[in-house]
Amino acid sequence: MDEQALLGLNPNANADFRERALAYFEQLKVSQDAWQVCAEALAQRIYSDDHVKFFCFQVLEHQIKFKYAELTALQQQLIRETLITWIQAQMLNSQPEKTFIRNKAAQVFALVFVTEYLTKWPKFFFDILSVVGLNPRGVDLYLRILMAIDAEVVDRDIIHTPELQLDLQEARRNTLLKDTMREQCIPNLVESWYQILQTYQHTNSELTCQCLEVIGAYVSWIDLTLIANDRFINMLLGHMSVEVLREEACDCLYEIVNKGMDPVDKTKLVESLCQVLQSAGFFSVNQEEDVDFLARFSKLVNGMGQSLIVSWTKLVKSGDMKSAQDTLQSIESKVPLMLQLLIHEDDDISSNIIGFCYEYLHILKQLVLLSDQQKTNVEAIMLAVMKKLTYDEEYNFENEGEDEAMFVEYRKQLKLLLDRLAQVSPELLLASIRRVFNGTLQNWQSSPFMEIEVAIRLLYMLGEAIPASHGAHFCGDVAKASALQDMMRTLVTSGVSAYNHTSVTLEFFETVVRYEKFFTVEPIHIPNVLMAFLDHRGLRNSSPKVRSRTAYLFSRFVKSLHKHMNAFVEDILSRIQDLLELSPPENGFQTLLSSDDQLFIYETAGVLIVNSDYPAERKSILMRNLLNPLMEKFKILLQKLVVEQDEERRTVLADCLNHAVGFASRTSKAFSNKQTVKQCGCSGVYLDCLQNFLPALSCPVQKETLRGGVRTFLHRMIICLEEEVLPFIPTASEHMLKDCEAKDLQEFIPLINQITAKFKAQVSPFLQQVFMPLLHAIFEVLVRPSEENDQSAALDKQMLRRSYFAFLQTVTGSGMSEVIANQGAENVERVLFTIIQGAVEYPDPIAQKTCFIILSKLVELWGGKDGLVGFADFVYKHIVPACFLAPLKPTFDLADAQTILALSECAVTMKTIYLKRGPECIQYLQQEYLPSLQVAPEIIQEFCQALQQPDAKVFKNYLKVFFQRAKP
Repeated sequence: MDEQALLGLNPNANADFRERALAYFEQLKVSQDAWQVCAEALAQRIYSDDHVKFFCFQVLEHQIKFKYAELTALQQQLIRETLITWIQAQMLNSQPEKTFIRNKAAQVFALVFVTEYLTKWPKFFFDILSVVGLNPRGVDLYLRILMAIDAEVVDRDIIHTPELQLDLQEARRNTLLKDTMREQCIPNLVESWYQILQTYQHTNSELTCQCLEVIGAYVSWIDLTLIANDRFINMLLGHMSVEVLREEACDCLYEIVNKGMDPVDKTKLVESLCQVLQSAGFFSVNQEEDVDFLARFSKLVNGMGQSLIVSWTKLVKSGDMKSAQDTLQSIESKVPLMLQLLIHEDDDISSNIIGFCYEYLHILKQLVLLSDQQKTNVEAIMLAVMKKLTYDEEYNFENEGEDEAMFVEYRKQLKLLLDRLAQVSPELLLASIRRVFNGTLQNWQSSPFMEIEVAIRLLYMLGEAIPASHGAHFCGDVAKASALQDMMRTLVTSGVSAYNHTSVTLEFFETVVRYEKFFTVEPIHIPNVLMAFLDHRGLRNSSPKVRSRTAYLFSRFVKSLHKHMNAFVEDILSRIQDLLELSPPENGFQTLLSSDDQLFIYETAGVLIVNSDYPAERKSILMRNLLNPLMEKFKILLQKLVVEQDEERRTVLADCLNHAVGFASRTSKAFSNKQTVKQCGCSGVYLDCLQNFLPALSCPVQKETLRGGVRTFLHRMIICLEEEVLPFIPTASEHMLKDCEAKDLQEFIPLINQITAKFKAQVSPFLQQVFMPLLHAIFEVLVRPSEENDQSAALDKQMLRRSYFAFLQTVTGSGMSEVIANQGAENVERVLFTIIQGAVEYPDPIAQKTCFIILSKLVELWGGKDGLVGFADFVYKHIVPACFLAPLKPTFDLADAQTILALSECAVTMKTIYLKRGPECIQYLQQEYLPSLQVAPEIIQEFCQALQQPDAKVFKNYLKVFFQRAKP
């Protein structure tokens, strides 16, 4: 072997050596006989360097995985002998191999097993067992090989091959391997495991744990009676009391319990296990106990509980009520243990038992009457859930890390339990939460934050746990309504909103917003809650997290209760004035709210103004007071941006200008069909905004950012201002069409489409004026050369082409074809040819579909006897051929859904030509066009008959068949 190259295998080798070693590995992989050198090196222990040994196994692994079939019988024999020789050597070595080498060797053994066991090496296991005996090093390798075989043959988590066909082949092979093992050797393997456990349980915990892991892995598919018998189970239960073995023993028992079985047998098995565990003292959980073990034990109890519930369900379904009753008693007897684990202070232990708990409640939900004990169990689960929902002292609210994220997930599991409890006994849940809530809020000043937070959280959760149709919590069902209503009254009058802790504050605001319907029943409490939102408790809280969330919740609160806020509108507006400041971060100064949070505040201000009972003049003044500072600041910042030289500062200014436009835009969301901009007297102020914002379009720097913002504002104004926006469109368009990139145009076209579709004839003069400049800008970008492999540029062009055709579709579909017709003969022709090109030449079914829609519309408008001069000629020379050439293209995939839609529009185009031109069209197809394509006369006849069918669907279906036959 290349000794120099092997030096690069050392982790500390320099980059050149590592590079050389990598190249050497690639060279050996493709070499015919390099694997033999590696096999010899392993068998004869030529190298002592661990990394070289590992390397040799890697070369062997590659040979077996990818080139084994190319080997002769003798060479395959050599590999088998090498592996056995290697194992024999391990038992004589003074030092055991490193773990990573043993694991790699086990993988190679497993690959040979998969390839050879069914054919050339049926004695695989016997050969290994005869070599290793009970030698500890040999046993270690034997167990590793068994785990590697499990990973290769059984473990469902390991994806071996991506292709479905290979997956099926592999699944069949794996089934055959397991069947053969069951027939030929599983009893012997099980016996070997027993001997290993017997020999090493007191002297070698590592081997014992390995063996338990193997049993756990194999028990899912071998005969359970081989393991679930007195000698094995007694040994496993003995291991449960040995500290170094009990976690593995727990996992092994879990796998045994999880094995699919007859429900009566399963109940007996679980019961017998439980009796032994109980008599050994495992059913009284010691809080001081090692948490790692208890987490495994909790998983085991969960497995036992869920297995019993599956058995109960099967027995009930089969009608065996006697056995079902026995199984239910068995389940009930585990509930005290389940509760001890559920309430454990370690969340992993508690989390592992939630499945059993959830399923147990599901059983109770199905029972007609609950016994006193069952009611007690429900209450105990309820109290456990309430206790476990509580935050730890250490929870970091301002900087949540992995531990916090795990607790949030754990809380979600507990919420599912709470919802299930509500289904079993809503009255009980309501009473329990009410007791906890009232008790805690009576003494909130002296209580720790976590108790208060969880009390309010429980009130919040009730809304989903006990659903109420539209506000019924606060009217209708008196028992439920009054309980929730009382708790809400307590929440908003107790003063708890002043509690100084992030979690309590947030929970308070989340809850008042969830139950906003309470305030429609008792509006007297609205002023107090508004003050909480507006002062240091909410929007001016010291925590940025609270301020941010409150901004959103405040907007929701105001939106849902604006009818009750008329008296406070101007007071609220004056109090939030400072939060609406538009200022770029300067000298390290940070505003209280981020620009995203400010969006909610602007929207809230808009909602208050628009929905107030003020006359239009007053609304107009208030809206102007809200937006004038934005416009003033915008002018100043835009002037600064134009002269600013520093690129970073330019970005900051442009973002700030963009925020200003976004804020103004957001206020307009408050208007509706009932409260339009015009009715509220606010048209003037928004037109002023337009006047102020449009100059940004001609700013020579930061074009993309500024154009994006102004364009979005224009979209909003087209909706809100109606035709009053039209005078601004020409100037805006002129600026947006200057120095365009594909993306700019692509984003500008929807704006023109929106105007065209909304205002139709009103914008005809403008459209005629902008039509060719827009098209020239599009064509200029489309013909601009780009790198051959530039995927991003190619995609931008494709999207622009689609946008261009969408524009033409909007123009023709809005009854404004005269816009195109008035462009002069040369330009009209150019446009028509681009549509034909789009229909035929580009392999983009979405664009092709649009092009055929445009063509059929133009045929409908211009294709009749008194249509556009010269258009009939164009129909026969270009549109008819397009309807055949497009579907005949190799790229036109008739198995693709989008392409079928394009074909459907192609059929509509043909049909429209026939309807407009009548017999003349049929004659042209029969005598000129179809014969020129060498179509057989009988097929021509068939085609023309289908085209003349009154039902358009008949022709669509026919056309698909026609092209399926026509394609090579």
